[in-house]
Amino acid sequence: MHILNITIELIVGFFLLFLIVKFVGKKIIKQISPFTFIAAIVLGELLGNGLYHNDVGLFYIIYTMALWSILLFIVEFLGQKFLAIRGIFEGKPSALIKNGVVDREQLKKNRMNLNQLQSLLRQSETFSIREVAYCYLEANGSLSILKKSKYQKTTQEDLNLVSKTVYAPVTLIRDGKVLWDEIEDLGFDEVWLTGQLHAKGITSDKDILIAEWLEGDGLFVQLLRDTPSHLDRQ
Repeated sequence: MHILNITIELIVGFFLLFLIVKFVGKKIIKQISPFTFIAAIVLGELLGNGLYHNDVGLFYIIYTMALWSILLFIVEFLGQKFLAIRGIFEGKPSALIKNGVVDREQLKKNRMNLNQLQSLLRQSETFSIREVAYCYLEANGSLSILKKSKYQKTTQEDLNLVSKTVYAPVTLIRDGKVLWDEIEDLGFDEVWLTGQLHAKGITSDKDILIAEWLEGDGLFVQLLRDTPSHLDRQ
């Protein structure tokens, strides 16, 4: 009898989930906002807990899932009508890089550090901050990237270019700290680094937010005092 009850509840729950996704929208699958992420988790928990608790009958499973889907629909409906409510439940994208400059305040606001930003960029096939003109952290945690014009994709066939060796950028300084292991792996030393920084008018590595070396393109440096608003005033 218990197996029969579970079978019935599971079949009903299966079709309820199908109907809820159709009713509420496909965005709950994509989880494009923190709210839809939580909503999907709770929806699954409601069904799962109902199946494995003997004191929870079929009626309660249908009731809780139907009520949850109605609440989701109300929130989605209000979000369509009112921008303020949409901003509360869906969130807004954060500009982590503006005009090619990392916005440290936005990183702090989103509880991120440079290592995490670089990791997300690499996952988006962007291996150097120097390539990025604008970078937005979307509400679902993904990155939207607009590259600088010279780094935008073109095919070698389009330009009739000969294939060249590709190098990966290496971070040499991060948050004012020199990564000596990386410098040694490149075959460089402190004298070389000092010369590179002096050539850019930088006297102290403590003033550097990030410094990257790319073979064939040289050293890319952003200072701690450089901010998007600072550049806009120049």
